[in-house]
Amino acid sequence: MRRAAGLLPANSLRARITLLSTGLAAGVSLVLLWLAWMLVGDAVAAFPQLPPGTTVRADGVEVDAAALAAHLQEHARDKVLLAGSIAFCCVVLATAILAWTFTSRVLRPLREITGTARRLSVESLGERIGEVKSRGELAELAHTFDAMLDRLQAAFEAQRHFVANASHELRTPLSVIRTELDVTLSDPDADVAELRRMAAVVRDATERAGNLVGSLLLLARTDGAGLMVNEPTDLAVLVSSAWRAVRGEAEQRGIRTKFDTAPAPVRGDPALLERIAGNLLENAVRHNVDSGWIEVVTQPGEGWSMLRVRSSGGLIDPATVAELFEPFRRAGVARTARSGAGLGLSIVRAAVEAHGGRVTAEPVVGGGLSVTVVLPAA
Repeated sequence: MRRAAGLLPANSLRARITLLSTGLAAGVSLVLLWLAWMLVGDAVAAFPQLPPGTTVRADGVEVDAAALAAHLQEHARDKVLLAGSIAFCCVVLATAILAWTFTSRVLRPLREITGTARRLSVESLGERIGEVKSRGELAELAHTFDAMLDRLQAAFEAQRHFVANASHELRTPLSVIRTELDVTLSDPDADVAELRRMAAVVRDATERAGNLVGSLLLLARTDGAGLMVNEPTDLAVLVSSAWRAVRGEAEQRGIRTKFDTAPAPVRGDPALLERIAGNLLENAVRHNVDSGWIEVVTQPGEGWSMLRVRSSGGLIDPATVAELFEPFRRAGVARTARSGAGLGLSIVRAAVEAHGGRVTAEPVVGGGLSVTVVLPAA
C-alpha cells in the first residue's frame, strides 16, 4: 500500500498525459476525416454532366444520368466514412497505448524523486536520487532536489554540532557550581572564608553561563532575522564606544593600538553595528599576546563603508580561517577559551549579513588575524 501510494502522483500525471495525448489525436483525426469527406464530395460534384434521359449502370443498378453525380458522391462519402472510422479507432487506440508506455519511461525519474522524498527523514538525509536516464527538465529537477538535500543535510549537521557544543558549554559552569556546592555543604567545618571562596567560584561560573546565554540569544536574534531598527550611524563613533569597554584590559597587557578611524557612515541597527565592532575589538584583545598590537581602520567608499581590525596573536593556519566564523570555534579549534564563548565571530557574521554586508578574514604574517567588514553606506 505504501509503494502504491508513493506511485500515485506519477500514475495520476501519467493518466492525464495519456488522456490529453489521446484527445489531441482524436481531435486531429476527426478534423482530417471531415476534410476528406468534404474533398471527396467536392471532387465527385465536379463529375461531367450527361444528357438528360440517359441511364447508366452504377454498382449493378440502372440510374438516371442526372442522379449519377449525387449517387457517386453519396457512395464515395460512405466509403470515406467507413475507412475513416476504422482508421480513427486505430489511431486513437495506438496513441493511447504509445502515450501510456512512453510516459511511464519519461516519468520514471519523477517516481524516483517522489520515492526518495517519502523515504527521507532526519536519519536518512544522506540518500540521493543520483543520475537519471532522462534528460531535460526532469534531470534538472533531480539535480536541484539533490542540491537541496545537500543543503538540508549540512544545516542539520551544523545544528547538531551547535546544540552539542552549546550543551557542553552550559554544562561546564553548571558542573562547577554543583561540585562547589556539594563539596562545601559536605564539609561541616566550613568557615566564612570557605563559603566566600565557594561563592566567588559560583559567581564566576554563573557569569560565564550568563554570558554564553546572552551570546546565544544575540546570535539567534541576528542569524537569518531582519533588522528591527534601521537608522544612520557612523562606524568611527561605534568603534570609539566599543573600545572603551576593552581599553582597560588592553592597557593592562601592554597592547599597543593604532586607530585610523575616518567617518564611515552606514545605516542599520546601531546596537548590532556596535556589537560588530565590540566583538572584533574584544577578540583582538583577548586572543592577542602580551605587549602585542592592534590596528583599527574605518574608511568610507562609494556605496559602502569598511571596518578593518588587525591584531597580533598566535599563528593561524590559512586553511582554518573560515572555521573561525562557525559557533564555538577559536583559532581553528573546536573548544573555546575560558575568556569567551566562541560565538564572537559567528555573531559578527550574522549581524553583517543581516545588514546586507560581507565579512572576510585572513591570517597576519607572523601571527594574528585581520578581519574586514564591508557594509552598505548610509
